Amino acid sequence: MTKVTQAEPYPHPAGGWGSVKEVGTILLEEGVLLKGGNIMLHQNKTEGYACVGCAWAKPANPHPFEFCESGAKATAWEITSKSIGADLFHQHTLTELRTWSDHRLEAVGRLTVPLRWDPVSDRYVEVAWESAFDEIGRELQALDPKSTVFYASGRASLETSYMYQLAARLYGNNNLPDSSNMCHESTSVALPKTIGVPIGTVNLDDFEQTDCILFFGQNVGTNSPRMLHQLQAARKQGVPVITFNPLRETGLLSFANPQSPAEMLSTAETQISTQYLQVKAGGDSAALIGLCKVLIERDDAAQATGGARVLDAAFIAEHTAGLDEFAAKVRATSWAAIEGESGLARAALEEAAATYAAAKRVIAVYGMGLTQHRHGVQNVEMVSNLLLLRGNIGKPGAGICPVRGHSNVQGQRTVGITEKPKLAPLDRLEKQYGFAPPRDEGLNTVTACRGLMDGTVKAFVGLGGNFLRAAPDTDRLERAWSQLRLNVQIATKLNRSHVVPGAVNYLLPCLGRIEIDRQAGGEQSVAVEDSTGYMHGSRGRAEPAADTLWSEPAIVAGLAQAMLPPERAALVPWADWVADYSRIRDAIAVTFPEIFKDFNARMWEPGGFRRPVPAAHREWKTPNGRANFIAPATLEEDPDQPPIDGDVLRLFTIRSDSQFNTTVYNEDDRFRGIYGSRKVLLVNLADLGRLGLAEGDMVDVHGVTDDGVVRTVPGLKLVGYDVPPGCIAGYYPECNPLLPLEHHALESMVPAAKAIAVRLMAAAG
Repeated sequence: MTKVTQAEPYPHPAGGWGSVKEVGTILLEEGVLLKGGNIMLHQNKTEGYACVGCAWAKPANPHPFEFCESGAKATAWEITSKSIGADLFHQHTLTELRTWSDHRLEAVGRLTVPLRWDPVSDRYVEVAWESAFDEIGRELQALDPKSTVFYASGRASLETSYMYQLAARLYGNNNLPDSSNMCHESTSVALPKTIGVPIGTVNLDDFEQTDCILFFGQNVGTNSPRMLHQLQAARKQGVPVITFNPLRETGLLSFANPQSPAEMLSTAETQISTQYLQVKAGGDSAALIGLCKVLIERDDAAQATGGARVLDAAFIAEHTAGLDEFAAKVRATSWAAIEGESGLARAALEEAAATYAAAKRVIAVYGMGLTQHRHGVQNVEMVSNLLLLRGNIGKPGAGICPVRGHSNVQGQRTVGITEKPKLAPLDRLEKQYGFAPPRDEGLNTVTACRGLMDGTVKAFVGLGGNFLRAAPDTDRLERAWSQLRLNVQIATKLNRSHVVPGAVNYLLPCLGRIEIDRQAGGEQSVAVEDSTGYMHGSRGRAEPAADTLWSEPAIVAGLAQAMLPPERAALVPWADWVADYSRIRDAIAVTFPEIFKDFNARMWEPGGFRRPVPAAHREWKTPNGRANFIAPATLEEDPDQPPIDGDVLRLFTIRSDSQFNTTVYNEDDRFRGIYGSRKVLLVNLADLGRLGLAEGDMVDVHGVTDDGVVRTVPGLKLVGYDVPPGCIAGYYPECNPLLPLEHHALESMVPAAKAIAVRLMAAAG
């Protein structure tokens, strides 16, 4: 398709016939039109499979079609009729495959046989599973355990994740980075301090009882479209939705329900956002401080005149601490500073604050637009502060709602995948399995990348994902990646992390979650956790892409038995676990009895069973036993980056509607009117004129961080777009080379991809 010079506004709502067409197209392209349609009838159903895309909640009473466009694409991508064996690599060297786009690499189909890179021919060659495990085991036994990283992408089941963290700790390290490190670790750091839990407090029922919904940096139409059902229902009840986001996203503007015949046969659609505030990238803390300032100053005035309080004084007195310090900081912050940093007018913030104050039950939803900043932890604390001012945590219809991306990224943390020893049940593991787990801090995403770059990381084992593309500073990282002694990737499809080989390089193909998993004990099921803390069973429905595939639990067990000394491997009944996954769940219940008691009996409950979330009931598991206001340190979310000034712009990365994390289903982004190419930048028209540039110009983008590293992404086309002045948007992961490794959130170390200082220059040549 012709590449665009100018983006055309998408004239339709999210959902509707556009989504129906997209679903039909991908099912046809993947050769699973009839098969896929039948299988998707079981998607997110109680006895079916959990979506391999987003982690939005699975309802007890599902819609007839409980999947969205994004989920349908994820399913079609996994159950595709396209598959590859070693024959692809007879035709293409890895050097050649590195010239392919992310989309083209994955689009060739499902991997079906275990592969080892042959450095002489620069090709993957087929190997036997046993031979692969033997060599990988020898390599890992020869290394210092501290030099090996065990990465998990977030799609692995609770059972696989539990086995994986146990294998790593038996091996001798806590080097367990995962995709939480790249996205929502800021939540896991902030919320335990403010409300005593590392996850949100909202469930699906709350959306039926709320009076107001706030959205911060979360593009529901692209990242979790099934939530649009809850938003549409709330809007039809007259619930206001206030959105803070740099771009005007289609899914937050209007929605037509594809499951409603009336809406599909008419032009009916539901307006989603009742007020839309296009905050500058990096301006969310300032906007939140502005909202709080309005509430606090109006409450001050009410107290002075004897009027009705604006703040929930009774709740604050009984349940919270720290208000005085927080309120003093907010009062002392000027409106000029708030408006300048947020890019929003005082009047707009006052209007939003008035809507919030008029509601009795408010939900605040947020995504990576808040967490991926230098002060991402502060952003989450500020959302909590705003809710606490009016008692909007711990009652029906109210609460804080971080929306996770990967379908089980929250769950794998729940069962022990963490680099932080204090968050892992090491004492219980020691007692349960009879070994001394390592107690030192492991490597997270940032420190693992540092280790790769300085050579202290010698081996990388990837349980899914595409770490090389997802991580920051990708050009620097790729140069270091090729110096690995061992690279082992467990995957369903080919990606960039597979075609940049280490000295010894294996690609181990696994079953997908949607596929039937047959083991010695019969057909197996797994479990996952959704964004709201509910656990669900998941049963595969599709025939496997090949009979040579192994399941993720079987691969993890094979690696564990190969890499561990025999006496240590014998501490765990790996073969029994692989034969019957219910035995893994029994072991999980022993390790985590507060969460997983009677795991096997409860995993098929309609709607799932919820982990304890004390804050949802106003029980505060904080050191002082209270919910805590935390005063912000600064209005600037990214003070380590040069400010917007002159020719310095602030880049924030985005995903398209045909994308899930690093997986790109096609090169189009119809919601933004971009077709045929992802090599574009969305730029404010006034900035183009000010910089002497024009729509359609080709530019090279240069990072301006003063750390001695040259960072460039060449050959991007400029597209005029409704972006806040001084801000530009570019696609992830294509723009990751511009993200400095050390530009990450304080405390959580989440890469700060939503505010990167750059300059634009005419493309070389």
